[in-house]
Amino acid sequence: MVAETLPVNGIELCVETFGEPGDPALLLIAGGASSMDWWEDEFCRRLAAAGRHVIRYDHRDTGRSTSFPAGKPPYSGVDLAHDALGVLDVVNVHRAHLVGLSMGGALAQKITVERPHRVLSLTLMSTAVGPDKSDEASPRDPDPVWADRRAAVTKIVAGVQELGGLFTADEPHLRRLAERVYDRTADMAATQTNHWCCASGPPFRDKLGTITAPTLILHGTVDPFFPAADAHALQEAIPGSRLVWLEGVGHEFPPAAVWSQVITEIIGQAALRKAH
Repeated sequence: MVAETLPVNGIELCVETFGEPGDPALLLIAGGASSMDWWEDEFCRRLAAAGRHVIRYDHRDTGRSTSFPAGKPPYSGVDLAHDALGVLDVVNVHRAHLVGLSMGGALAQKITVERPHRVLSLTLMSTAVGPDKSDEASPRDPDPVWADRRAAVTKIVAGVQELGGLFTADEPHLRRLAERVYDRTADMAATQTNHWCCASGPPFRDKLGTITAPTLILHGTVDPFFPAADAHALQEAIPGSRLVWLEGVGHEFPPAAVWSQVITEIIGQAALRKAH
């Protein structure tokens, strides 16, 4: 289906699906300051071809979703988690396999702890255990660079490269993707600022031990943002979770070189669910 802007929680979120609605639903939850474009089209198509109804969406303040004043977001991490559930509601999905990356992984943890009946399985990528305390909102001034398309695209590409690994896409590919992101985004300054300065909401780390959904942890071996110790701590916190290393991968959306491994592991969660 073509991406649609749909009413969710009093705002509008841009949502796109791949595959057959009758297949088990799989919700992709992107990282902070990231629109759904970073879940690349071909990656989504391959997941759908493996028998999943794939759903991706733009967080508030990204892509074509509702945008708020840069540096002063009137929402918290609680709202971002509720948005993910609202996306499922608006596409008439009651239960889904959740796949969350970085900040999206924290949101997926929160949903699984608080709304376990909505979760078929949980896949956490390039992330860490959820917060153990509440962080207050911290308004900040946005960087003027985000108003200039060329400079912003260059900065986005450099950021991906800095956190990437051995298989990060080449610069022309990243530049094309960053240009697409920029051109789809209502306010790039809000995108690159607001998720980092909104309040986190109540902590839930002490509740991770209650998770019963089959849980897969995918973590890059050269992630410079969340080192190996974070992946091990996450595995210890969630009973029965499996930790699978992505060799040579950094803190990034899955690069094409590991798509086959990542998709095989994600699809394998369904078998675990049936046996659970």
